[in-house]
Amino acid sequence: MQDRSLSRRAVLASATVVAASATGVVSATATPAAAHQRDRRLRRIISRMSVEAKIGQLFVPYFYGASATSPSQFDQDRNLRELGVRTVAELIAKYHLGGVIYFQGWTNNLHDPRQIADLTNGIQRASLSLPTPIPSLISIDQEHGVNVRIGSGATQLPGAMALGAGRSLSDARTAGRISGTELAALGIHQNFAPVADVNVNPANPIINVRSFGADPREVGRMVAAQVTGYQQARVVACAKHFPGHGDTGQDSHTELPVITHTREEWERIDAPPFRAAIAAGVDSIMTAHLQVPALDPSNEPATLSPTILQGVLRGELGFDGVIVTDALNMQGVRTKYGDDRVPVLALKAGADQLLFPPDIDVAYHGVLAAVRSGEITEDRLDESVLRILRVKDKAGLLSGSPYVSPKVVDRVVGARAHRLAAARIAERTTTLLVNRGGALPLRRGQRKLLVVGASPAFPTDATRSTVPELANVFEELGYRTTHLATGRSPDAATIDEAVAAARGRDAVVVTTENVGATSAQRTLVSRLLATGVPVVHLAVRNPYDIAHLDDVRASLASYCWTEVELRAAARVIAGRVDPRGRLPVPVPRADDPDTVLFPSGHGLSYRR
Repeated sequence: MQDRSLSRRAVLASATVVAASATGVVSATATPAAAHQRDRRLRRIISRMSVEAKIGQLFVPYFYGASATSPSQFDQDRNLRELGVRTVAELIAKYHLGGVIYFQGWTNNLHDPRQIADLTNGIQRASLSLPTPIPSLISIDQEHGVNVRIGSGATQLPGAMALGAGRSLSDARTAGRISGTELAALGIHQNFAPVADVNVNPANPIINVRSFGADPREVGRMVAAQVTGYQQARVVACAKHFPGHGDTGQDSHTELPVITHTREEWERIDAPPFRAAIAAGVDSIMTAHLQVPALDPSNEPATLSPTILQGVLRGELGFDGVIVTDALNMQGVRTKYGDDRVPVLALKAGADQLLFPPDIDVAYHGVLAAVRSGEITEDRLDESVLRILRVKDKAGLLSGSPYVSPKVVDRVVGARAHRLAAARIAERTTTLLVNRGGALPLRRGQRKLLVVGASPAFPTDATRSTVPELANVFEELGYRTTHLATGRSPDAATIDEAVAAARGRDAVVVTTENVGATSAQRTLVSRLLATGVPVVHLAVRNPYDIAHLDDVRASLASYCWTEVELRAAARVIAGRVDPRGRLPVPVPRADDPDTVLFPSGHGLSYRR
């Protein structure tokens, strides 16, 4: 977590007032006659559905395994233990599911594009075998940057704060379109992105670089551009986390945060990106598990608040698309109610899709009991099912085949043109914060490098990590490198080893991740500076790190450590490209957190 001494007040002071019209984006909607005809067709489908099938359309659970019908025995055992079935095909049949969500790693869903395509096709076969055959809306959190699910074989793109540093609506839209095109080729038609939260709290432990920045107007513009890009690829975009998760020092995965903004502050800071997303025609919006007393004095979590979802989001902001809950296994929404009541209350509040219940059987039967008792009417179910079918229809799932082609997967996913575009976009995001005495770019004689420092593993591949991968990139650029991963908390012996390794080098590139006031990373950088060898600092996550590193002569921010960002940063350090990124957040001083060290918009260039 970022050190709390960096004040949110310094960042709040820079938040800009914006109106939704400032985005300049006009929603492309169907004519009233066409929408009426579509809804008549979809209501005919709903009329053939049982109550049980309607309830199933609302749920989006996780599952284990890389195959719909024949996962490994280990994954079958996990499914049986947690879900009561052996396979996702059985899960779909048992609960009439309307969709599922893919994860990387812990659920073992995602390995490579061909495997993902086979999994998708197996899920669609199971969905079309239901009494009322309706294709699944397959979802994912492919935000890029620090939060990415599909790694191997797919194009990696800069994350939100990096794109915010690039300040290019065209790049943001292109990134969304590339990501969406590859997801659609894999049969994934709902992406829980972009993040519409305005990160005005440097200590935010959960949003941070997942946000486009701290300026509501700029965040709104970038959100609208990404929504447009995704939906051009016929992927359902999802702006999150309503009504705004950008000013909290708590993580809603583990506790229930409270947003203390006044109503005026909410209108000025949090609302504009969601208004911009709605103006751009966003198809879905995800709720946040947090309290906002200024919007709902009852202090219900927003996910369970009719005042916030129906009164503010639907009533005031005019959103009539799909409202998705954030994951229902998160502690922020489970603090007051049992797992059988949370989905019922979310539906009564106005939600449509129920994401990731901790126990699908408990959640499903909780909703079923509420319908049978009359607490939730069948008409209310029909409202949500209609909204879900609308986005399935818009994504092309209700017309033609929902299956994906291996040939299309091979041609589209990770295409050379996509990778080249991603590399160029990333190069426009790397931000040069400090360059005293023209320390960068590296000079011709500086060929022997030590790459050292924090070395977080790649988000989708734990076998690859920052320091050795960055060293490899410098090798490709013609440098002779050695490397030493010292981690986020190097001990004295490790720091001594790094100092010894710096001797005889022409320059040192030191990476940091989330430096705080008492961080041993500060000691590492200080000791390296004392060697007299030129030191280049690269913050591979939070741009706020520089506030704790007073004496560095060269400092850059990459906003993430995936390969595309590391390559861009190395090329900037080497002088192959000019740094063009500008801070999308202000960086407060560490010793005086109410004073801005570097304002939003700060970024240096090599060009004179």
